[in-house]
Amino acid sequence: MKFSPSIFKAYDIRGVVPTTLDTEVAEALGKAFGAAARAAGEKSVAVGRDGRLSGPAISEALIRGLAATGVEVIDVGAVTTPMLYFAASTLCTSGIQVTGSHNPKDYNGFKMVLAGRAIYGDEIQGLRQVMEDDSAPLATGGSVRKVDVLADYTQRIVGDVKLARPLKIVVDCGNGIAGASAPAIFRALGCEVTELFSEVDGEFPNHHPDPSKPENLKDLIAALQAGDAELGLAFDGDGDRLGIVTKDGQNIYPDRQMMLFAQDVLSRVPGGTIIYDVKCSQRLAPAIEAAGGKAMIYKTGHSLIKAKMKEVDSPLGGEMSGHIFFKERWFGFDDGTYAGCRLLEILSKSPNSSDVLNALPTSFSTPELNVACAEGEPHKVVEALTRKADFAAPAKVLTIDGVRVDWPDGFGLIRASNTTPVLVLRFEGHTQAALERIEHDMLALLRSVKPDAKLAAAAH
Repeated sequence: MKFSPSIFKAYDIRGVVPTTLDTEVAEALGKAFGAAARAAGEKSVAVGRDGRLSGPAISEALIRGLAATGVEVIDVGAVTTPMLYFAASTLCTSGIQVTGSHNPKDYNGFKMVLAGRAIYGDEIQGLRQVMEDDSAPLATGGSVRKVDVLADYTQRIVGDVKLARPLKIVVDCGNGIAGASAPAIFRALGCEVTELFSEVDGEFPNHHPDPSKPENLKDLIAALQAGDAELGLAFDGDGDRLGIVTKDGQNIYPDRQMMLFAQDVLSRVPGGTIIYDVKCSQRLAPAIEAAGGKAMIYKTGHSLIKAKMKEVDSPLGGEMSGHIFFKERWFGFDDGTYAGCRLLEILSKSPNSSDVLNALPTSFSTPELNVACAEGEPHKVVEALTRKADFAAPAKVLTIDGVRVDWPDGFGLIRASNTTPVLVLRFEGHTQAALERIEHDMLALLRSVKPDAKLAAAAH
């Protein structure tokens, strides 16, 4: 059987339903993953799904494929991706979430954990090979049982997080699956919650559930201005990322969130290594070091960060995209609801949460920018840039993931996306003038390799 190669991404499998991804893909993946799980000594695989309209049919086909390999399937139903990870951390050690993440409504896909770790790269290509060859060994004895994990998940969070004072918050779930669980968990902590778009609706009728895009936070900002809540929280479609908005309408981007989380975690894990990706602010490393931690910059990608955290025993990791990974007091997976709860715990110790958030170090920066390329071109461009990136001291060139050049007053980044055929660019300066200079110099470097490069806002 042949499947569209475009659906096999670096960190997951994702495509448009039914054009490139359908129930046939789902069942074939179930067989391939079930066989891989059994080969790894696993007996059970948890399966969850987000609120997309294609979710029930895709999930059913996936479960059918898994059961055909002789594994026990633990069906946790409609849940956030972190709740599936929770099931794969407490009920078993492997799992698949059927989710289109923050993609448009006609997408769906699969995020996978095998024997306790997120799989990516070559392992995903290995599953593809088994799917295309239809070579998964089948076995009898497969079974399916339904389990509701919400009560245990809620209890685990409420038992862990304690607020020094109750907070009034607005929560915008964007009609994503977090609406079915997050508001109730915040209330269980003692918050007074105003809800926006909590009804799970795969049509996403109000705005797209992606808090990394400022236009999706307008309703949240308006609700904060109209009411007496002190903080706004927003979630993406599958609930693994968090957006934060202050009372005065400031968007606190994830690299600034990490400064606050690092200070808190390092107060209990002195000397811990905090990992963040190449897209994060130059201000983050000094904040981590000032709090007594070791700052480690690493490649972008939730699976890659999780693997690195395990390797160096890191208590906390995060990405500019909004994935925050708490290992201290938690399981090490990215969870928007849990990150929101930890944020509230920190802010509840101060009388004014906006003051705490707005005081975090900041810079002048661009949003994530994209340059469209032909399929396969981005990595070739980056290879050429790596050879040409010869900036005079005091500039420092880092090439672990694309080309990042740090000056004393800011940085520029050009990297290849691992999910779509685009270059990803980000620029930051300590002053507006520094930002403009860095952007000018980096774009000159890019155009020396790709003269037709056209900048556009990042699209998901």
